[in-house]
Amino acid sequence: MEVVNAIGRRKSAIARVYVSEGTGKITINKKDLTEYFPSAILQYVVKQPLELLEALEKYDIKANLDGGGYTGQSQALRLAISRALVKINAEDKKSLKEKGFMTRDSRAVERKKPGQPKARRRFQFSKR
Repeated sequence: MEVVNAIGRRKSAIARVYVSEGTGKITINKKDLTEYFPSAILQYVVKQPLELLEALEKYDIKANLDGGGYTGQSQALRLAISRALVKINAEDKKSLKEKGFMTRDSRAVERKKPGQPKARRRFQFSKR
């Protein structure tokens, strides 16, 4: 099997993933998964598509992450891994889509508007 690549995005985080056959090693920005994401919850989020397809020990994953915070990065990585797994085997798409791993979460921070202190907050109204 050749190397399969995919991209995942969430907020301002971008994950580029390279999946090849291997022993289940996940490397992010030249660091191990447990080193890059010390939180067990974030590690779980990243491994969700692999656990669903029972492919934790099948593939080696190399990822380049940039932008955003750690939660957005982990969710971007989950999307990228899901997309790469679908490129490898198209029959997996249905089960991944049912769990919501194939959907790009388009929510992002709303911009601040002029004449307001924040995106939706208005300055206090004064009658006199």
